[in-house]
Amino acid sequence: MGDPLSASASVSARRLAAAALAAGALVSVVTLPASAADHPRHERPKVQISDVQYDSPGRDDRSNRSLNREWVEITNTTRHTVNLDGWTLEDEDGHTYTFDHYRLEGRATVRVHTGYGRDTDSDLYQDSRRYIWDNRSDTATLRNDRGRFIDNESWGYDRHHGGHHGGYRR
Repeated sequence: MGDPLSASASVSARRLAAAALAAGALVSVVTLPASAADHPRHERPKVQISDVQYDSPGRDDRSNRSLNREWVEITNTTRHTVNLDGWTLEDEDGHTYTFDHYRLEGRATVRVHTGYGRDTDSDLYQDSRRYIWDNRSDTATLRNDRGRFIDNESWGYDRHHGGHHGGYRR
């Protein structure tokens, strides 16, 4: 038979090794969240089209008041300011508004009106004398300064059929 002392030492060594492995596993589990906290994941800017008033209330008489009642709202859902300089807002017919030296604060919304006005932090103006957004169907598309798609909003019965079928005010 074998030496009882060596069998006991062997069991003790196995227990010690198992305890060391368990402790090592516990340390790595405990340190994992701390190491992740040291390197926070960078949040990608989240800017979206939050609302569209494509059918100006009242008569469509092309007055500046009527034109400015047609708008698209852009919202920054993050806590961080996003530089929109060079970003574009475009309709299906290619009418394009380009943001010029504009920064959208965190958790803020800007309304982009069709007509003329004085730009502020919360209201921008396309300076158009014609309606941009079609009442029946259209798509507002927001792209960043590199032309990459950010968001869009569509409305009307044609939006799933790929285009206009006439009868629009422009």
